[in-house]
This record gives sequence, C-alpha cells and structure tokens, in this order.
Amino acid sequence: MHTRTLGQGLEVSAVGLGCMGMSQGYGPNPGDRDDMIGVIRYAVEQAGITFFDTAEVYGPYVNEELVGEALAPVREQVVIATKFGWNIQDGRMVGTNSRPEQIRRVADESLRRLGIDVIDLFYQHRVDPEVPIEDVAGTVGELVEAGKVRHFGLSEAGAGTIRRAHGVHPVTAVQSEYSLWTRDPEPEVLPACAELGIGFVPFSPLGKGFLTGTVSTTTAFADGDIRNTIPRFAAGNIDANEALVSHVRALAEAKGTTPGQIALAWLLAQQPWIVPIPGTRRRGRVDENAAATQVALSADEVAELDALASRVGVHGDRYNAAGMAMVGL
Repeated sequence: MHTRTLGQGLEVSAVGLGCMGMSQGYGPNPGDRDDMIGVIRYAVEQAGITFFDTAEVYGPYVNEELVGEALAPVREQVVIATKFGWNIQDGRMVGTNSRPEQIRRVADESLRRLGIDVIDLFYQHRVDPEVPIEDVAGTVGELVEAGKVRHFGLSEAGAGTIRRAHGVHPVTAVQSEYSLWTRDPEPEVLPACAELGIGFVPFSPLGKGFLTGTVSTTTAFADGDIRNTIPRFAAGNIDANEALVSHVRALAEAKGTTPGQIALAWLLAQQPWIVPIPGTRRRGRVDENAAATQVALSADEVAELDALASRVGVHGDRYNAAGMAMVGL
C-alpha cells in the first residue's frame, strides 16, 4: 500500500477504511464484536491500511469504542479520524450542534472512548447553520493548540464554507460522498480543495455497494438498512441505474479486475490528494479494496468513466429530502 498526503502534510494510506457499517447502517449489526476488531487489525497488518474513519454518532458512541480497542496495539502506525456536530439525545440525532462548548465536550468524550491522547483528524460532521463556521474553526484551532487534536476537517460542506473555515484555521481534509454516480463535489468543492491545498476523502466511494455489482433489482435490503431510505435505491430508480454499473462491470471484466476496484481506481486517478474510505465488514473486501491501488487505468478509460454518469444518467437523489437539505451548506 502506498501513501498519499492530505492537507497540512497528513500522510495516510492511499485507501482508508470507513468503520460506520461495523456498528450501524447496513441492516443487522455483526453479532461478533471481536470479529470486527479482527477485520480492523487485518486491514492494518495485512493490507497496509493506516487511515480509519469513525464518529461519535455511529452507534452512537460504540463505533468509536470498537475502533479504539481495535487500533490500540498499532496506535502509532495509524491515523484516526472522528467527527462532531450532531445533537444526540436518547441515542438519536435531533439536529446539529456545533457550539464551541459542544465541540470541546465531544472532543474529550471521543478521546476517552477511543482511548487515545490526541485525535488525528477532527471533522465537523455537518455544517451547523446556527453557528458561524469561523467559531467552529476557531474552537478546533484551540483544541489543536491544547494538543487534543492534530488536524481539522469538514464533511459535506460547500465551497464557500470551506474557504471561510480555512481562513481561520487550516482545513486538512474535506469528506463528502463522491463516486462514479455521485459527482456533486466536482464543480466547486474539488477546485476549492485544489486551490487551498486541502485533501479530499470520498465516503461511499462504492455507491453504498451499488458499484460493486452485487446490488440488483432483486436485492432485498434488511430492516434498518439505510438504503431503504435512499431514493437512488428505490424501485424504478435502481432499474435505471443498473445501466451505469453494467458499463463498469464490462470494463472490469476486460481488465481482469472487479467493478469495485474500477470505481476506486477511477477516484484515485482524479487527484493525488484524494483518499477514498470504502467501508466493509469482511477481510476479503479489505483485500479487494486495497488492491485497487494496483489497477492502472489508461487516459482513455478514465475519460470514458468521467463521462459515464452524464451519458448514462443517474436516477434518484443520494439522500432523502431531509438529508439533502443538510449538504453543501
């Protein structure tokens, strides 16, 4: 596994691991917690992954505990990212909260749950329209000065917000959904990152599983699977979107690789400061995702994939209406 550098010189593996799904989001959670700890440690020891993503809201709280325990033996080898910004009441998200006192409280609690002395990368999970981003950036800057945080990040923020935050305290990374069927960051956010020297971390780089070619019109998602709430996976839309993944599958077959590896290789080809964080619960997928760094795409193949979404079309939003209202602020 080779490395890439996000903003402010933060060096990480070229592919990271998103850990949310080990605690929530994709149907019944794994019954064996020790197995998930094993997957995370396998990612470090066998796949060379050094970049791990969690958040207080995953679970909530239990995902940070899981990640902290799993990575304790290799703490000095890895970069741990977590997030603040939600108002969590009785185990449920009830809006955003990025007031300075809340940010400081979350930092202390995340440090405790993760069992670490410093958070490597601390993202604002969603922009809070009630709190000026300058106050958020200033508060995280104070945490950096106090030695509790190393780097500041933003998730699903708009270009204007990124610029304002960066003017107060350097932003190391912006995390947003980005993949062959989610191209929202391209017009404004990616150019802002390029201009300001900020790294970009795509989550759901495999389209929540769709771009692996394992989801079809006959797939039935379990109760509690977030894809049941996403218009893009609804009946009718998923039929139409199958045309996109069929093109990816054909290229994968021609190159002797997998559709998921093509999707990740395309992201890696966009910019040297882009680091996708596919999530998985399985060792085999860890290996497959890590091996995407070895898939070489020609300039023509990249260009063909660049044009795929506009040529074939993507049907349905990537979030429900409430979720879409909270991105790009």
